[in-house]
Order: sequence, then C-alpha cells, then structure tokens
Amino acid sequence: MDARQTDKSKLPSRHVTEGPERAPHRSYLYAMGLTTEQIHQPLVGVASCWNEAAPCNISLMRQAQAVKKGVAAAKGTPREFCTITVTDGIAMGHGGMRASLPSREVIADSVELTIRGHSYDALVGLAGCDKSLPGMMMAMVRLNVPSIFIYGGSILPGSFRGRPVTVQDLFEAVGKVAVGDMSLDDLDELERVACPSAGACGAQFTANTMATVSEAIGLALPYSAGAPAPYEIRDQFCAAAGEKVMELIAKNIRPRDIVTRKALENAAATVAASGGSTNAALHLPAIAHECGIEFTLFDVAEIFRKTPYIADLKPGGRYVAKDMFEVGGIPLLMKTLLDHGFLHGDCLTVTGRTIAENLAKVAWNPDQDVVRPADQPITVTGGVVGLKGNLAPEGAIVKVAGMPPSSQVFTGPARVFDGEEACFEAVQNRTYKPGEVLVIRYEGPKGGPGMREMLSTTAALYGQGMGDKVALITDGRFSGATRGFCVGHVGPEAAIGGPIGLLRDGDMITLDAIRGTLDVALSDEELAQRRSEWTPRGNTATSGYLWKYAQTVGPAVNGAVTHPGGAQETQTYADI
Repeated sequence: MDARQTDKSKLPSRHVTEGPERAPHRSYLYAMGLTTEQIHQPLVGVASCWNEAAPCNISLMRQAQAVKKGVAAAKGTPREFCTITVTDGIAMGHGGMRASLPSREVIADSVELTIRGHSYDALVGLAGCDKSLPGMMMAMVRLNVPSIFIYGGSILPGSFRGRPVTVQDLFEAVGKVAVGDMSLDDLDELERVACPSAGACGAQFTANTMATVSEAIGLALPYSAGAPAPYEIRDQFCAAAGEKVMELIAKNIRPRDIVTRKALENAAATVAASGGSTNAALHLPAIAHECGIEFTLFDVAEIFRKTPYIADLKPGGRYVAKDMFEVGGIPLLMKTLLDHGFLHGDCLTVTGRTIAENLAKVAWNPDQDVVRPADQPITVTGGVVGLKGNLAPEGAIVKVAGMPPSSQVFTGPARVFDGEEACFEAVQNRTYKPGEVLVIRYEGPKGGPGMREMLSTTAALYGQGMGDKVALITDGRFSGATRGFCVGHVGPEAAIGGPIGLLRDGDMITLDAIRGTLDVALSDEELAQRRSEWTPRGNTATSGYLWKYAQTVGPAVNGAVTHPGGAQETQTYADI
C-alpha cells in the first residue's frame, strides 16, 4: 500500500497531516525535511530524558537514534523530543531534592502535552533516572497510544582497591569520614572511581527497581531493562522497540490493555522479590491512577507481604544490576516467580504475547547465585514491607531486604526534627543516642514540599556504624540505596496534622516489620488533645512550581498524584 493510502482514519495524526485544510500543518513538516511519504505515515513520538545533568541520562540521545531507525524501518515516521529529569544523586541532601518527586509529574505532563499538541500516534519513551522512569510510564498509560518503554541502562560498578563499589559506598563514606574511619584522601580517591560509566545507579535502587517494573508490568521488551548503559546490545533493543511499536499501532494494542490490576500486582511482586526500592510503593499507585485503577500503598504492601525475597542485590545484598543481567536478566527472576505461582502469566505485554508466553523458553540458570529459586528464598517475605498503626493511619513503608528478623522490631524514644537538615546536623555532630527513633517530619508531599529522600542522613548513620542501633521515620521518602530500619511515606503527613506532626521528644515508638505495625505509645485521647493544640507550619515554597505542586498533590498512600486520573476521564487522547 502506498504511504499516501495509509488508513489514518482512527489515528491522531490525521488531524495534522490529512486533507487540504492541513496544508499549513504539512508545510512545517516539509520544512524539516520530511518527504510526502513520511508525512502520511504514522507519526511516532520518541521521547527521551536526555540531558547533561548526570550519567543516568547521558546515553539516552544515542539510544533514541536507534529507536528512530527501528521506527523508520517499519514504515513509521519518528519525531524525537526531550523532557526534563532531576537526578536524585545530585539533588540529594539539600533543597534540590524538593524538585525530585515533582519532576515525575512534569515529565508525565510535558510528554502528554507534546504528544497532544502534535497529534502523534504512538510513543517510545526512554528514561534513566529514578523519577523519569515512572513519569514516562505514567504518560504512556495517560495518553493510551501504543507505547513501549526503554530504560537507559545501569551504570557499571566502580572498583576501589580491588573491591566493587557504587555511589552508595560514597554516601556511607561521608559518615566514615565524620567518625575518623576514612581519610579525606581516601574519600577523594573513592569519589573518582565509584561511577565509571554512563548509566543509572547500579544496584537495586529506585531506577533499577522501576526498570524491573517496566518488564514485569509489560511495557518494556523482555531483557531490555537489564543491559547496562554502555553495552552496545542496548541499541539493538532500542531498534527492536521502534519496529515493535509499529506492530502495536497495527494491532491497536494500547498501554491500558497491558497495565491492568494483575499487571500491577506482577510489578509489585518483582519489586518485593528483588529487594527493590520503597519508592515503588509511591510510583505503582501513581501509574495505576493514570489508568483509573485503585491500587494504593496498602494494595502494594499486601503483594509485598506474600512475595518471597529472592534476588541477592545491593544495597541489602551482594550483587548489582549488571550481574543479574549477565546470569539471565529480569526474565530469570520473573520465570521462577511465575513457576511458583507469584505472577499472573496471562497478562498481555508489548510483544503482543502474554507474560507466560514470553517466559516459556526461559531456562533456569543453576550456575549462579544472584537469583534464588522462589521456593528457596533468602526470606519468605518480600524485601519491602508495609506498616500501619496509630502513628501511620494511612500507612508507611520500610525496606527489610538484608535485615535479619531479629532486627525487624525496634522500640525507642522519639528524637524529633522538623526537616532533614536538622537531623543531618545531629548525625554529623553525633548528638543523637543509640536506641533512639529519629523522626524527620514536614518533608511530605505538601509539607516539604516535594517529599525529599533522606539518603544523606541514613547513609551517614550507616557509615558511622549506627545503622542497626537507631531507627528513622519520616513523612518524606528514602532512596533505594537506603539500608537500616528506615520507615518512609508515613501518612497522614505532618503538614496536614498527621500523628507524626504531633510527636514530642521522648514519646515511645515501636516499629514492627514482622507484624506490619508502626505505633506510638499515646492514647487516642492524648493524640486528640495534641491535635487540638497543633498549628500549621509554613515553608519557603510561596511561589513557583513547588507552590503549585503543593496546592495539588495528594497523599502518599495514593501515589502523591496531582490530578483526578483515568477514573474521571470521558475520553482518552488516543481516541481523539
């Protein structure tokens, strides 16, 4: 069929390419060197989060070119564009982290607006940082045009005096320097070798966790999320994605055909099995929200509770993402989960086949110890646990991967800090005491605003050798690199009068990851009395985007989302 005869009667791009009334629109396309044939082919948005902010994103432009070749080879017309990222490793530990979670919304919004404004028919999205991965997937299910997700790939591990290292080692080294266990010269040497290539942080931190999700939820091609950024095989995955998205257009397979309740449960299971980041409990509800599916922190936590922890990955384990890819990749992890009844095999994926069909020929690799069989787990409960109690009526989340059961219960007096900086100063000056529960509040979605991560503080504690001697709770978030008894996403947040905002120094707090509870030894009457005396606390976000974000963002239990979501739609973009 001649391209001029391509049936665009149901494709969005007909609004800018078809008919005499669209001559002005076509003139802009001719101005960019497109041929008549290319103009009348399906238009595919190729969105990347390329920038020079961090190694997570630096390889995305190269990979986008491979996607475009794949689209063109399959008789589509690729249109490349970029959106933002905020890189957590560089934003960490100062006010820049307030921009991190809000950037997820900006990414989703900007991709939506670009696709809408130019009437593209499909989307291939490339992302490399913690919030850009869920932001891109949110845009896909929001728009509901045929879409494929591509992870930019992980960084290679560094080598420090014969020992493999990641950026996690650097954050913890800050604590070692503070207690005299590392010299400044050694710190200088470590910082020069910890991050030796392009790619996102190499362990099962948030980026690699959400990359694992992209395959498990069905939006990424099998194996594509595991290959490190420098590996040339990434370009083959990218070209294949470009070709495959054209098949999805032809078959009208859309993201919401793929991202179902079962698919979300599959995604949560792989997070638990891999000892992934607690941030998945924020991002999975947000992706579900775009589809109009109710899937809250508690739903995620229930899947976490009944899924075994089987991948021995850092920060709690021994290996990094590169190691898992080289022994069988994410499909190896998914295969054993499927074989033992922890995944729904009938979920559709971007291959046009189901999860079970994709995994049918995946053979177990007995000559590796990165991933264990699901019936021989590291622990029988997932690496991430949901908590609830009178201190967290809307829930909270804690990562227990690598923690022995004896360390999963902690009772101690509260030491309360209004904001991360105050707590970090106490940690650096070692003015806290072993046995305390450090409370960082007014860092929630509204109160921060932006729900900052606390890796600088938690890593410093661990570097001081205090990771198992204190606990930490916050209405903010924790990095996927966090380890130790650190509870995040406590809701309701302090800024709206949640119980965490009513705590006082010395209140006895009990964290129990085995029973799934988070309580303070205060009666309902005492909490009510304190609430009546509580007054709101202001912050510095009185204008600009952070002010706007604070006005619209919802609670962490529902994913900290900023709009009504798919449930309120009367028409998706794909059906214009």
